[in-house]
Amino acid sequence: MSLNQATMADDVQEDPAGGGGPAAAPGVRGDSPTAAKGAGRKSAERTDMVGKALGLLVLLGDEPRGASAAEISRRAELPFSTTYRLLGSLARDGFVDYEPDGRRYHLGLRIFQLGQRVSNHHGFAGAAMPVLRRVTERTGEATILSVRDGHHHLTVNKVDGPQMFRVTSDPGHLGSLSATAVGKALVAFAEDAEREKLLAELPLEPLTEKSISDRDAFRREIDQVRRQGYAVMDEENEIGMRAVAVPLLNSQGHVFASLATAAPVFRMTLDELKAHVSLLQDAAAELAARLPQR
Repeated sequence: MSLNQATMADDVQEDPAGGGGPAAAPGVRGDSPTAAKGAGRKSAERTDMVGKALGLLVLLGDEPRGASAAEISRRAELPFSTTYRLLGSLARDGFVDYEPDGRRYHLGLRIFQLGQRVSNHHGFAGAAMPVLRRVTERTGEATILSVRDGHHHLTVNKVDGPQMFRVTSDPGHLGSLSATAVGKALVAFAEDAEREKLLAELPLEPLTEKSISDRDAFRREIDQVRRQGYAVMDEENEIGMRAVAVPLLNSQGHVFASLATAAPVFRMTLDELKAHVSLLQDAAAELAARLPQR
């Protein structure tokens, strides 16, 4: 099966060059209610197709090994022909890569480019990386910087430790707010109304047997995080991994990012991780002064 290079032209008709808008049908004035209704419908269709294409990119972002057009079509709940046509258009512009041997689609380098620009725009690349490297030099373990993205945390920067066994939460990774140290810190130090909303609505997915899935228990956990000023994860997100995280606070005292040290359980006890809280808090304060607080 070769990569379909068809565009969205079958579904979306672009305005003719010159900005004249859709041509009126014979015998119908361009400014008539009928023409206006037709133009509005085409505009809505165009917007809908853009939304569908963006939805496919989001789905591919959850598939590190890629996915076939049929798999994406099922997950997106779109007709196969529409999915195939959109993937072809996205591949043509570099947003999607196609692997002929496995007949699978992956996110393309164009997405990486845009992600790097967003990271630079927010100061996460230039300002944050030296601080993260300094923390990793002291701990010998991975240092992770995350922000909240809806009901998930988004890893924006990570520096791996020198050890062979590495943390898998790479930049761009979307993870649980309830089962991770960075996620708990983002919930605990959010604005009061937002925190209450998250405590009431956040899906409590049991990722491991140690994950907190009871809402009252999660509320108690968040209250404890607020009291002690840091959050811990002890194999709740991934068996064999531990982490400790602190919030980055804006001038109003609300969190806009969180910073963590993560290590495998065989290399560091929970108490040894907690011993790095002071180091993380100093780094968080430095980052809060450097980074745009949005």
